[in-house]
Amino acid sequence: MSRLHEYQVVGRRAPTEKEPVPKLYRMRLFAPNTVVAKSRFWYFLKQAHKVKKASGEIVGVNEIFEKKPLQVKNFGIWLRYDSRSGTHNMYKEYRELSRAAAVASCYQDLAARHRARFRSIHIIKVAEVESKNVRRPYIQQLIDPKLKFPLPHRVLRPSSKRHRQLFIASRPGTVA
Repeated sequence: MSRLHEYQVVGRRAPTEKEPVPKLYRMRLFAPNTVVAKSRFWYFLKQAHKVKKASGEIVGVNEIFEKKPLQVKNFGIWLRYDSRSGTHNMYKEYRELSRAAAVASCYQDLAARHRARFRSIHIIKVAEVESKNVRRPYIQQLIDPKLKFPLPHRVLRPSSKRHRQLFIASRPGTVA
């Protein structure tokens, strides 16, 4: 289970006599809960359209769920983050079960590799990528249908306690 959830937040400028039906703005955001999702909505809306929380209203907040949560998919994430030296654009690929899990992996990856904090990372776009269009070699190696993982230390166990032997004549072989 991922720490992050995907939310759709819809908001607008508060209606006035001058503008009785203001334009609606919709965003898909990744946040741990609805409070953080609404806060991020106002943060981005203030930057893009000069609408503050004080002069606006939230119309609706809905959680978006994955259509096929048990199928492994490839995700491409376009993002922008602020480092100590400047602002950087980036494209990364992840192989996960859901969009929210892919974004959570992205946040962990950027924290580990680039020391980037949650507040300094802006997810621009998340898209499912077909296997033939995957760009990164660390994801391409996992797509191979004949992929096998070794089982290096297999210990043979008796079917029941009754067949257990305290002493055996030969050393057990763990490499099969």
